Amino acid sequence: MILRDVLSIGAGELRKAGIEEAMRDARRLMAGALGVEAGRLTLMERDELNPVTVAEFHDSIRQRCEGVPVSHLLGWREFYGRRFEVNRDVLDPRPETEALIAEALREPFEEVLDLGSGSGCILLTLLAERPEASGVGTDLSPGALTVAKRNAEGLEAAGRCALIESDWFGAVRGKYDLIVSNPPYIAADEMAGLARELSHEPRMALTDEADGLNAYRAIAAGAGVHLRPQGRLLVEIGWRQGAAVAALFEAAGFADVRVLPDLDGRDRVVAGRRNGAEKR
Repeated sequence: MILRDVLSIGAGELRKAGIEEAMRDARRLMAGALGVEAGRLTLMERDELNPVTVAEFHDSIRQRCEGVPVSHLLGWREFYGRRFEVNRDVLDPRPETEALIAEALREPFEEVLDLGSGSGCILLTLLAERPEASGVGTDLSPGALTVAKRNAEGLEAAGRCALIESDWFGAVRGKYDLIVSNPPYIAADEMAGLARELSHEPRMALTDEADGLNAYRAIAAGAGVHLRPQGRLLVEIGWRQGAAVAALFEAAGFADVRVLPDLDGRDRVVAGRRNGAEKR
């Protein structure tokens, strides 16, 4: 069979399964089966495919119909112009998280702490953008830390970061210029209504099994001890949580508390600054 026909069949199966942007997903999966960039497929549409490639493609289509994310089938996801390994142990890096990256990069920093690192996409992107900086990433999941370490090696940042198992600040030592986090913020009673793709991501990275604010309470309460004077705290939030998280920051004594939007105009990041000046 030629590529064009196999691709059309695969996209049709995705449409029947209710997958949005079926052809886009089919093209990405075909590119993965062939080991080429998706943009090359137009030039290859009349090429004859070998049976192994056809079988691999149809298997990935079957799994996608069952809700497995394309990134898990490919084993990677693009974020801020870089490729990150992902699997079931970590959250997929998402475009809206780039709002947190953009805010973090607005000011210089030398040492950064990333709480709940997952794939490491936030910490490693910041280190890649600031080659003079170093950082620490924490996670409770050994599987996530394994993925993050491989990503650090792939981005040649392993020598500038430590990745440790920690429950928020439990194993963290020292002070930082910048603390960042994309914590679990989905309330337990909202989990049943989520897209089925999210069932393939780690539940502990999605929800606190409560009201969606427990992580922010822990972060706001502990961040001041680990921030240098005038150090910044930045967290990603659910789009309806801005006021509640900002209030937690203010109650914990943070100054210059702001709620910042993502590219779609929805509240996405809460920023705060530790009060005080360096002692002389």
